[in-house]
Amino acid sequence: MKKIILLLLLIGTFNATAQEFKNRERIKALKVAFITERLELTSTEAQKFWPIYNTFEDDHNKFRRQSFENRKSTDFDNLSEQDAKALLDTMISIENQKSKLREKFLSDLMKVLPAKKIIQLKVAEDEFNKRMLEEMKKRRGNKD
Repeated sequence: MKKIILLLLLIGTFNATAQEFKNRERIKALKVAFITERLELTSTEAQKFWPIYNTFEDDHNKFRRQSFENRKSTDFDNLSEQDAKALLDTMISIENQKSKLREKFLSDLMKVLPAKKIIQLKVAEDEFNKRMLEEMKKRRGNKD
């Protein structure tokens, strides 16, 4: 009986993980299509742009996960002043690394896209994120 329950839990976990992965991939595909359309990327621009963009996104997400893990593993109720200062130093370091990453990203983009499209990229990302949040709110509202 224990084996059956364990197997069902593992299958349920696998299905949830697979579903989450599918959702992430679907959202990423929607984002690619949205940005490509908004920036009106030519095929040549797209070939040069997407590797730069994907590398930036991957690296940026690593910093976000690192920040999240630092916060998650911190016991704020029992945090000493010394530990708090160390945590702040880590936060500052991560923010500096993210800033350098964004500078490199923009520098790399300027080699393959006109400045106007780089500005439009930020607008398109913000609009896509806003639409995704609105969609999530709408879907959560329908579940209640």
